[in-house]
Amino acid sequence: MKTNIGVVFGGRSVEHEISVISALQAINAIDKNKYNVIPIYINKAGKWLTGDVLLEVETYKSEEKINKECTEIIIDTHSNNFNLYKKTLWSLKLIASVDVVFPVIHGSNGEDGTLQGFLELKNIPYVGSNVLSSSTGMDKIVMKMILKESGLPVVDYLWFYDKEWHTNKQEILKKINKLAYPLIVKPSNLGSSVGITTAKNEEELESAVELAGEFSNRILVEKLVSDLQEINCSVIGNSDKQNASVCEEPLKSGDILSYNDKYTTKGGNSKGMSSAKRQIPAQIAPELTKQIQELAKQTFKVLNSGGVARIDFLINKKDNTVYVNEINSIPGSLSFYLWEASDMDFAMLTSELIELALKQNREKENYMVSYNQNIFSLNTNSLKLGKG
Repeated sequence: MKTNIGVVFGGRSVEHEISVISALQAINAIDKNKYNVIPIYINKAGKWLTGDVLLEVETYKSEEKINKECTEIIIDTHSNNFNLYKKTLWSLKLIASVDVVFPVIHGSNGEDGTLQGFLELKNIPYVGSNVLSSSTGMDKIVMKMILKESGLPVVDYLWFYDKEWHTNKQEILKKINKLAYPLIVKPSNLGSSVGITTAKNEEELESAVELAGEFSNRILVEKLVSDLQEINCSVIGNSDKQNASVCEEPLKSGDILSYNDKYTTKGGNSKGMSSAKRQIPAQIAPELTKQIQELAKQTFKVLNSGGVARIDFLINKKDNTVYVNEINSIPGSLSFYLWEASDMDFAMLTSELIELALKQNREKENYMVSYNQNIFSLNTNSLKLGKG
């Protein structure tokens, strides 16, 4: 009997379209001899839909077609199952039961722990990182705090709320000037290089902060690494065991790797992160490759990550100093191109991720989450209301 895999994608995120591309790539790769795949698409308004037309990329050119040919689904509130229902005139009709949920949503409302929290409440196996690791991995500020505290190398940085920028700008500028230009300004909780710009002076800094503030209420300012080389490495596993892929060097057109570098291709036929220009394996010394792979595994473990992630590094080519830049807990295209170069094809990768999800769920069942005893059935006269 095949396992039913519900691939959840789309979502209320500025990375919506990238999620659709990654999800269709994953769906095509999943071994159909072992698994039934059920596409579960969350549109930009937050409506959950399913239907075979979601398997064709052309479908996403027309919202009208999606609404006409797909079925809006309702998920029941019971734990330990993930049943999809269609609302009829008089009742709800069961249309599918999902055994394992496979989230392929990038960015907010999906990669940031919100979807994972819902799946925890449902007590259903799901692929990837848990609530804590998803949320900390998505928040660039909290992530850097944890990595720095754990002794992992990160560039000098500071952060502030966007409201503070407007009420206490001069004090913030004094602190920023101590970092020294050039700088890089980021919203705290987005991926795919959205809202990220560099600043070589105060005028450019002000524009960069205004842009980042359009996406997040918390702004991160970092020292821009000079003579920069960016190297990425993927990791698959859990807190017990981590395997690192080969390293890649994504090729950028400017000071930093941009959204267009990652996703825009000539002719507009983007294949997500897999279509970006890159060097695989990265042309770096074996010792540096080994150092990056080890730091990637440490980062993955420190953040309690699960499934597959991509860890991005900044290298100062003058002295080969390595900094951990960020983790992507649901990387674009699930980083399949790095695993294909590491002798694991995309089908094997998705199967491994599903097996890790089932293993994680089995292990979770060993932990106590409630007591069998009902204290309300005891002598209620002795009950103390409130804590303590």
